[in-house]
Amino acid sequence: MATDAPPPPGGTDAPTRPAPPTTPDFVEMQESAEFSELRQTYRSFAFPLTVAFIAWYLLFVLLSNYAGGFMGTKLFGNVNVALVLGLAQFLSTFLIAWFYARYAARKLDPRAAAIKSRMEADA
Repeated sequence: MATDAPPPPGGTDAPTRPAPPTTPDFVEMQESAEFSELRQTYRSFAFPLTVAFIAWYLLFVLLSNYAGGFMGTKLFGNVNVALVLGLAQFLSTFLIAWFYARYAARKLDPRAAAIKSRMEADA
């Protein structure tokens, strides 16, 4: 049966943990130059790439709807422009994910880890 009584002194083997950061600690970190640089680094990568991918996707949709003759052009065998561009959508998605993973590991993760360790050390 569990009770709410505190454990006896010296009777617990559980390691003591520092107190978690408080709300003012998080607000202070969010307003810091270090955190602003991390956000700017992320945004400078994510926003342009997102806009480019959406434009590429919309181009494919518009061509599919309004340029049927062009999209139906056979390149070789039964493979036409629409099939190649459709498969290129998948390829570009995987390339963007791979590129982002490399970018994050190189530029974002070290900065985020430094912020995290500083927050945990100050707690």
